Amino acid sequence: MIKVANGWKDYEIIATGDGQKLERWGKLCLLRPDPQIIWHPSFKLETYPKINATYHRSSTGGGGWTFSSKVPDNFTIERNGLKFSLKLMGFKHTGLFPEQAVNWDAMQELIKKANRPIKVLNLFAYTGGATVACAKAGAHVTHVDAAKAMVERAKENVALSSIDTTHVRYIVDDCSKFIAREIKRGNKYDAIIMDPPSYGRGANGEVWKLEDCIHDLVSKCSEVLSENPLFFLINSYTTGLQPTVMENILKLSLKGFKGTTEAYEVGLPTDEGLVLPCGCSAVWINK
Repeated sequence: MIKVANGWKDYEIIATGDGQKLERWGKLCLLRPDPQIIWHPSFKLETYPKINATYHRSSTGGGGWTFSSKVPDNFTIERNGLKFSLKLMGFKHTGLFPEQAVNWDAMQELIKKANRPIKVLNLFAYTGGATVACAKAGAHVTHVDAAKAMVERAKENVALSSIDTTHVRYIVDDCSKFIAREIKRGNKYDAIIMDPPSYGRGANGEVWKLEDCIHDLVSKCSEVLSENPLFFLINSYTTGLQPTVMENILKLSLKGFKGTTEAYEVGLPTDEGLVLPCGCSAVWINK
């Protein structure tokens, strides 16, 4: 099953093909690579006259942007009252994954229907898409990411969305180490969101590989859930990690709690009438 992030006005995928996607972000038009686009386009995407910037991969790894016109250092887009300050980053990103709007909508609905104070823990929280969504719905969010620059941008997004600053606590830390300390401190959360990278290295050279670490991390996180938790959401962009695998991990790790689990792909609609897959999610919900 795939859930599609509809409802965007400031974002659209205009066309796709030959490993590239042509996108509109507000008034900017970008051409970026996407390895899952293995079909051919209906026209040469490079010839589209309104492209502002193109990301080119390097044969040695990484890549860089080339510009067809002046692009602002920062630009803002909005969806349903959630505002985000974006910029063109070094590795093809803008600071937001628009397909996650599927999960933002679901989390906001759960928080609003709970009719009680909800404490959310957002791990690997990046620039705060989920943080903004949950806080806008009335939750108090602890936002944790190891990259200080990303946490600073999350603060900007919270401010842009006119959210009470007392509703968000920002932590620059390694997520695994933070969880270990929260267990010792006895702190509890009603909901957990986890958006871990596929691979990475810690400050002391520690290697993070999602497949090797995810089960242990989810199990540890279950120890900081409140007695009446609301939800636990995991996102993954690792191609080889199937949605059902993450669902199984949630079932095993949360077997002491009564609830239901669901796993699905997340995707974005294109103007061609296609759906572009953009990763997968698994969620446990207290029902």
